[in-house]
Amino acid sequence: MTSGVRTKICGLTRPEDVSAVAEAGAAYCGFVFFPKSPRNVSIETARDLAIDVPVGIAKVALVVNADDALLDAITAAVPLDMLQLHGSESPERVSQVRGRYGLPVMKAVGVADAEDVSALDVYADVADQLLVDAKPPKNATLPGGNGVSFDWRLISARRWSVPWMLAGGLTPDNVADAVALTGARQVDVSSGVESAPGVKDAELIRDFVQALQVPSLR
Repeated sequence: MTSGVRTKICGLTRPEDVSAVAEAGAAYCGFVFFPKSPRNVSIETARDLAIDVPVGIAKVALVVNADDALLDAITAAVPLDMLQLHGSESPERVSQVRGRYGLPVMKAVGVADAEDVSALDVYADVADQLLVDAKPPKNATLPGGNGVSFDWRLISARRWSVPWMLAGGLTPDNVADAVALTGARQVDVSSGVESAPGVKDAELIRDFVQALQVPSLR
């Protein structure tokens, strides 16, 4: 069985998205602060959305190479439970952010081949969680949310000293197989539960979470 897997729905932009996440039973919700993303929200919008998130669902802010000024503004206004660093932040920067804001930090690491997997070991020493994501295509303008996956066999036997989350190209149709192959106990989805870029679909969100409550196809 794949039940017990925790789900993060990332890139919420509307009140109905928050309702859909809560009704589906997801464990995390994510707000994107990256202007190039179709899921980007203002600090004011994120604050209003976060206030409505039910207790028990962790609220995560996704940032990309954010400086202290931006992080100061976000954390001062938005009630958060975690920061997600989704850029090229160094291990030193991860440690600095953890110390400055007193929030758990999740570091995203893009994977395309076996060499990329070694970076996960480095960040496991400084982050509270890891997000194991697909490395973006060469011409991509977004570091994540591109709807592409990586070869899950690269991490099928890997474990780290901190909790980790699988991301990259997950959909209601493939997430159970992905969990069965990798052993992931947490998964992250954004574009895979959208009807259009940046537009979450409540039915797809429900289907995604429910796909993890049935026996895997593998």
